Amino acid sequence: MDIAETVFENAPVGLCLLENRIIRRCNALFAEAFGGAPGDYTDTPVADLYPSPEDYKRIGARGLSVMRETGRYADERVMRRQDGQLFWCRVRGQSLTPDDPFRRGIWSFADLSDERPLVELTQREREVAILTCRGMTSKEIGRDLGLSYRTVEVYRARLLEKFHARKLAELVAKLSGMPL
Repeated sequence: MDIAETVFENAPVGLCLLENRIIRRCNALFAEAFGGAPGDYTDTPVADLYPSPEDYKRIGARGLSVMRETGRYADERVMRRQDGQLFWCRVRGQSLTPDDPFRRGIWSFADLSDERPLVELTQREREVAILTCRGMTSKEIGRDLGLSYRTVEVYRARLLEKFHARKLAELVAKLSGMPL
């Protein structure tokens, strides 16, 4: 086994090689996070690991836009294990083909379950929660999602209730897994 192979297999984070959003190879920590063994994921569409097709399309479009500019993408999102359980995950990607960002890239996936327990959220609540954590205002979130800022405020109020937070800053801290 050469040094690159050793590093990939023993990295302290889940890694996978994607080609056109298909998993070609992953390491043991990736398989551990999603359930199963590395071989279970060979030639698997990464779409299978998203909570919904809508999440896959929306996050993919955002990621592609950023990667066309920088060649890299990072976020924290909800993903789905092989058994269907949802969990928070920190995701980072680096394109190996900058002219066509999704053609080939290396991606890391870190399970955040211990830091950030998952609260049952609707698709729209998840979207608002993620954008809130990015520091976006209700108006900015509304523009991004095609909603009025008042509708976003309603979703934020639901999130405050579900996370037992009194203020937006407390909600963001809970969503981000920061100690209070």
